[in-house]
Amino acid sequence: MSTDLVRVRTGVYHDSVSLMRVSQAVTGLPGVEVAVVAMATELNRGIAAELGFDLPEAGPADLLIAIRSGGPAALEAAAAELDRLLAGLAGRTGGGTAAEHPPRTVRTAARGRAATLALVSVPGEHAFAEAMDAIEAGLSVMIFSDNVPVEQEVLLKRRAAERDVLVMGPDCGTAVIAGAGLGFANVLRPGPVGLVAASGTGAQQVSCLLDLAGVGVGHVLGVGGRDLSEEVGGLSTLRALEALDADPATELIVLISKPPAPEVARTVREAVAKLGTPVVTALLGPGQDDLTAAAENALRALGVAVPTWRSWPAPAPPPPDDRSRAGGRDTGGADAGRTGADAEGTDGSGGGTRAGTLRGLYSGGTLCAEARLIAGTGEFTDFGDDAYTRGRAHPMIDPALRLEALAEVPPGDVVLLDMVLGHGADPDPSARLAPGIAAAVARGVPVVVALVGSEGDPQGLNAQAEAVRAAGAAVFTSNAQAARHAAGLLASAR
Repeated sequence: MSTDLVRVRTGVYHDSVSLMRVSQAVTGLPGVEVAVVAMATELNRGIAAELGFDLPEAGPADLLIAIRSGGPAALEAAAAELDRLLAGLAGRTGGGTAAEHPPRTVRTAARGRAATLALVSVPGEHAFAEAMDAIEAGLSVMIFSDNVPVEQEVLLKRRAAERDVLVMGPDCGTAVIAGAGLGFANVLRPGPVGLVAASGTGAQQVSCLLDLAGVGVGHVLGVGGRDLSEEVGGLSTLRALEALDADPATELIVLISKPPAPEVARTVREAVAKLGTPVVTALLGPGQDDLTAAAENALRALGVAVPTWRSWPAPAPPPPDDRSRAGGRDTGGADAGRTGADAEGTDGSGGGTRAGTLRGLYSGGTLCAEARLIAGTGEFTDFGDDAYTRGRAHPMIDPALRLEALAEVPPGDVVLLDMVLGHGADPDPSARLAPGIAAAVARGVPVVVALVGSEGDPQGLNAQAEAVRAAGAAVFTSNAQAARHAAGLLASAR
């Protein structure tokens, strides 16, 4: 019989990303069925209640702990590990208990310090107040929080313009300021390139390709995925371009965006034409350069040779006699040909009895949009969209939803997915993705992986690539090349 532990700790605060990692770690312990470790907001209380926990009274400033295990011994061990993990968070943040009298507002925290930037990572419904407090304190602000209404985003950015500061976000997942990474950030060599990005993973793709080519990046100014929408009008993009243009260390600017509103794109292009610093643009859309082409254009502008982007071909299919051992059943000769597709796009036809579908299972919205544009066919899902992250860890941290989707892909389809490295992301993404990839390949589903990362990332670029390649995937450091390869596999199968 399952045993529950439910506790509420008052006067303790930790950011949502840290607590999601703790929940994931506790859930993975032996004997634990589920764990919810989160601030007791209405949303998080609702999630715990739906899981069947009997909850005491608690408010959004309280820490909610709810663990279900298979028995008392497992529950006791989970509680002990939870205490250890939370103690580690407290040590890293300086505690966070009421007894230490921490600053109660951003403005108070900034007072008396040489602060220029605030990072807001709270539930979306509370982000506006904290971000506005930072702006009024004269700070630029990075809003990591998602699920912030667009009307609030516009108000924040207009007020920031009046205060001569920059708003990065909402839903700004990636930024680099003078070489210091914020949010989901890769380990990049310093250099002369500055990025303005209405995209998180798009910025990571371009900066990592530049890094792999030996070119460094000084700043990545994320502006939030909606900044070039008609509602927001590029307010932060225009300010970020001006800031980089005024920076003497920035020799080249790369501008990246998900497909922008046409009128906003025209306004931004007009502003770019007036800058003194050269600008390479990657405003995704039909007939526009993809992210890899933009990185290559940047290299040419700097006089740097364009390299052959690294890739790892899928392993050859197992011999017929070994197929049942590799995949758990005999899939037949047609499916074997499909699992043997290599990185050059040859031998992936496979035959089959049905017209397949290209299925993009992405954690990055811009990478998903780029792949959809390049492939021109298929069903694509951005699991990092607000609809999938409400009350859940971002898929770059927790791939559970993507793994569920991968397990349901039928033979004859082709899967394209991204795996993003760097600080803030899953410390070992291949450990969880590789078994799902191997199972898909074994049942006749070719898998192509777009691997976004640098040589300096803590997960290890080559080790992660080799792990998913060993599971049967073809791996590319260019998302554009991965999308073309996956579309080619599907076309040859037809």
